[in-house]
Amino acid sequence: MASLGDIGLAAAINLLSALTFLIAFAVLRIQPINDRVYFPKWYLKGLRTSPLHSGAFVSKFVNLDFNSYIRFLNWMPAALQMPEPELIDHAGLDSAVYLRIYLLGLKIFVPIALLAFSVMVPVNWTNDTLKRSNLVYSSIDKLSISNIPLGSNRFWTHLVMAYAFTFWTCYILKREYQIIATMRLHFLASERRRPDQFTVLVRNVPPDPDESVSELVEHFFLVNHPDHYLTHQVIYNAKKLSSLVAKKKKKQNWLDYYQLKYSRNQTERPTKKTGFLGLCGNRVDAIDFYTDEIDKLSKEIELEREKVIKDPKSIMPAAFVSFRTRWGAAVCAQTQQSRNPTTWLTEWAPEPRDVYWNNMAIPYVSLTIRRLIVAVAFFFLTFFFMIPIAFVQSLANIEGIEKAAPFLRAFIEIPFIKSFIQGFLPGIALKIFLIFLPTILMIMSKFEGFISTSALERRSATRYYIFQFINVFLGSIITGTAFQQLDKFIHQSANEIPKTIGVSIPMKATFFITYIMVDGWAGCAGEILRLKPLIFYHLKNTFLVKTEKDREEAMDPGTIGFNTGEPQIQLYFLLGLVYAVVTPFLLPYIIVFFGFAYVVYRHQIINVYNQEYESAAAFWPDVHGRIIFALVISQLLLMGLLSTKEASNSTPLLITLPVLTIWFHRFCKGRYEPAFIRHPLQEAMMKDTLERAREPNFNLKEFLQSAYIHPVFKGGDEDSESEAMSEEGEQEPVLVQTKRQSRKNTPAPSKHSSSLSSPLHESADKHLRP
Repeated sequence: MASLGDIGLAAAINLLSALTFLIAFAVLRIQPINDRVYFPKWYLKGLRTSPLHSGAFVSKFVNLDFNSYIRFLNWMPAALQMPEPELIDHAGLDSAVYLRIYLLGLKIFVPIALLAFSVMVPVNWTNDTLKRSNLVYSSIDKLSISNIPLGSNRFWTHLVMAYAFTFWTCYILKREYQIIATMRLHFLASERRRPDQFTVLVRNVPPDPDESVSELVEHFFLVNHPDHYLTHQVIYNAKKLSSLVAKKKKKQNWLDYYQLKYSRNQTERPTKKTGFLGLCGNRVDAIDFYTDEIDKLSKEIELEREKVIKDPKSIMPAAFVSFRTRWGAAVCAQTQQSRNPTTWLTEWAPEPRDVYWNNMAIPYVSLTIRRLIVAVAFFFLTFFFMIPIAFVQSLANIEGIEKAAPFLRAFIEIPFIKSFIQGFLPGIALKIFLIFLPTILMIMSKFEGFISTSALERRSATRYYIFQFINVFLGSIITGTAFQQLDKFIHQSANEIPKTIGVSIPMKATFFITYIMVDGWAGCAGEILRLKPLIFYHLKNTFLVKTEKDREEAMDPGTIGFNTGEPQIQLYFLLGLVYAVVTPFLLPYIIVFFGFAYVVYRHQIINVYNQEYESAAAFWPDVHGRIIFALVISQLLLMGLLSTKEASNSTPLLITLPVLTIWFHRFCKGRYEPAFIRHPLQEAMMKDTLERAREPNFNLKEFLQSAYIHPVFKGGDEDSESEAMSEEGEQEPVLVQTKRQSRKNTPAPSKHSSSLSSPLHESADKHLRP
């Protein structure tokens, strides 16, 4: 059976690998040649210059200051020095709040661990239940609830601790939710002017035979928001145009590469083969070939751009509508615009860099079908992965392997091999199986039709967490139990099986400890090393870079990766809350992860990551909800476990815990969540009033005119309405015109939408254009 010494050796292996990564990082980060890899954020902000431009030749590439090698861990205190308000200014509220998730873990689990080790570990250890049983167990299991005899009064200790842990967790969650909500409102109130503060996305614009989408949108908002409507930008289906632009960019990269190659050696012009992957076909001059290809694509792009602009079928029934004030935008985004609740649907527009343009052309009516298809696909994906999970769990127990393959006993019993199998192999094998999962889930989210990168990441994170819960957590417990206790299941009566499962649940703590060490400890150290960006940067810098702009594009700062990082953190919350009462020995490993990860990711956010968008911590309700879910699961599992321990007297008291937890969640949802989904009109009016007083002559229309133009149109010829947007809005009032032939003097809906006959409609066109 596994001992504490085996786990200690396994922990040493993982600590050694993490320390190796940290030492490599400490050496690589201070080399001048790697400066852009480990400090790209400062270069993108223009606050750091390359050390390669000054000093002796050798010192441009290698750091000759040996004192800096001695202080190889000085990056840790440096990462903690920047105050949170300065961090928010530097990296944004999303990044600062993301770091608070790690602090939240420390706030919850450090007190819980102290209480658990002071009270529950002695209660569990001072029994010999497992020693007198014929179950497969480890020394760690002797510290768990499995070592308490059936029907013992000691289970009251676990019941009281469950209540204490629940109340403490809820207290910390409420306090943190309140702090984050306040931070969000303060951030929005103090933030500089942004286009999304004045803009809403309008979808499902009803068709009209007499007016184009652009004219219909303008007409509708001039009539219904006459004092606040400013301008709008219709949405084009530019998928083909986008693919042509991407293709041209790829060809341009190859042309730059061959031109650089020729500039370094002008004795011979570079050539390439025109066939498949450059492996076959005629050999031609590479520079001439790509020059001709780019010229052809430029002409195609120009033709396609004109086609998209002029073809009414390329205009989607949606638009970005901007208002004169934040108050006007807030009213429009948070109210129903039409008596038909399925048309003129409004929502806050994502900030321009957050817009996922590829999904803007998806018809709104198809979204429900798409989401149904993805839900079915995700169901099959989740349960398909149970097969490799089952195989991985068979590696998590030495005794299980020896029973299945007795001839390997001598080899497996070698101390190093045994520790490697138990402490490293299962976790790394599971991680390999999960390596492609985030990409698959992101593809699913894109197919669903979400129109912002932040929404895509939040949906992917939700699915990733569900997958982790079913496969990594439940799959590990259930499948592991079957492998460990298969022989016992066969030779016992059916009514004994629930007891065997109940006892075996805490026995999976050994596997989860190794998973935390591999995925958490070594994973964080690997994240800060940035081996992949390091290799790719130097390859690009050697073969493709010829200007400073090229060198800047070769940097890969990356982002936080909310869709992968947050579900992983939530798995540790789940493990900590489930095993806090069952096997407290797991808690120190989780605490080490949260502390180490906080330092690592704080360093990365300050020096490396360049966040693609700013949602003002809109993801926090998801974070809060998943921790509540983990808390309820821990309570239900404890209830099931105690039912197998003949501690039925405690069941009525345990039922109260999930009820109280769900009530607490509903309280927080009603009290704090509105700050994350709606914008108070009071805050909007205050911000508008302040800005009018400070900048009375600011030209907002000019500020907004190109904010939501599709990127493929920027830099090229814009359509007539885009040109019209640049005109000054402060003109003499004119009547709102309509092209309807059937009702020349009314803005009432066309025959495709509902209409009313009333005197109000006859005079509605008299509203003045701003």
